[in-house]
Amino acid sequence: EYFRCYVLGTDNVHIMQYEPRNPHHLRYVKDGPPVKQSILDTVKKYCIRLNKALGYDFNTVEFAVRDGIPYAIDFCNPAPDADIHSVGQENFDWIVENAANLAIDKAKSYKAGKMNLTWGTFVKDQITGKKTPLK
Repeated sequence: EYFRCYVLGTDNVHIMQYEPRNPHHLRYVKDGPPVKQSILDTVKKYCIRLNKALGYDFNTVEFAVRDGIPYAIDFCNPAPDADIHSVGQENFDWIVENAANLAIDKAKSYKAGKMNLTWGTFVKDQITGKKTPLK
């Protein structure tokens, strides 16, 4: 099993079944076999942890599942594929709607005269020498 996940902000996750061995336009699986909820929950949790550590507002995280355990195999993709012809209509609609909402939220929360960039917990921990607790 493979999954590719859009992650927006630090907690908005869209999990897509993915088959990397298929031709490009067929890699995002429609109506795939059911997936155990425990695997989906773990994938979502890992996506959130990775995005918080990296400080990304927009990312995709890919997982391969072996023996029921999801392994992150690609997690640094802040400019992911969102082409309707490859990701499909449903995934395209999700990313457009949620990316627009993220942009609106970021614009509304802008504070003049303040550094509005975010650094991930990994970078912050390296600078401060402290470890951010996992949630």
